[in-house]
Formats: sequence, C-alpha cells, structure tokens
Amino acid sequence: MDAPCAPDRLFSLVDELTDYPAWMPLAHRVSAVAPEADGRPAWEVELRARLGPFARSKRLRMVRTVHDPAGTHVRYERVEHDGRSHSPWVLDATVVSSDDGSAGIDDGAPASRLEMRLHYGGALWTGGVMEKVLAEQIVAGRERLLELVAD
Repeated sequence: MDAPCAPDRLFSLVDELTDYPAWMPLAHRVSAVAPEADGRPAWEVELRARLGPFARSKRLRMVRTVHDPAGTHVRYERVEHDGRSHSPWVLDATVVSSDDGSAGIDDGAPASRLEMRLHYGGALWTGGVMEKVLAEQIVAGRERLLELVAD
C-alpha cells in the first residue's frame, strides 16, 4: 500500500497490535496480555469475519518477535502456552520511503509504502468463500488505514 505520509507515521499504526481494530475490520478485539519471559510483548487477538448471517472467529496469542522502529519493521507470531500444537500465524510488516511519486501526491511531499505479509498454516480460513471474505477485509483495512494517515 502506498500512503501520502512519512514512513514513521504509517509505521506508528502497524507496530502496535492494539491499534489494529481502528483500521482492520478482521481484528475484532486486541488486548495486551502478560509478556513473554524474555520481555517481548504479547496480545490476545480475536479475528472475526462475517459471511451473511454467519461469523467465523479465531483467538490467537500473538507475540512481537521483531521490533525495529529505525528500520520500520515489525513481526508478530503466534505463541501459545497451552501445551497443544497450533497452526502458525505470522504477520510481518515493513514500511519504506517511497518519495518517488508512486503514492499519487505532489513531488517533494513525504510518501511511504507498507508491505505486509500474513502467513497462516492451518485450514480454518482457507477455501474460496473465506478467502474472498478475507480479501474484502484487507481492502477495507487498507482504505481505513489511508484515511487515518491522511488525518
């Protein structure tokens, strides 16, 4: 996603999971929980997507495994402590400067590009219908994120 703002402004909206419900409809609820023993912060995340009268939701415990504000890079990974095996979820986000005019703004104005990758290793959110719903959630999140950086 290209955005008409400086990279640090865009990064400030993706480096803290509790901010995601403000712009990503898939992130229904996010609450900070006790950090890992090594101090890495953790959150309980409830993902929810609607398909007509039905809703599918999933709760995950996510840990920030990479946090590099200077390099505007952050990564969250699923880390559960219940002794069971769980499908991996990995969310990786990097923000870079894109002052090349690709954000559709005047030359010389700050611009940035968000590259976000989500990896899910299970089967709950796969299949044509759920993939379509997920794609719609991503589009809605991108639009809301652009509104927030423009404010």
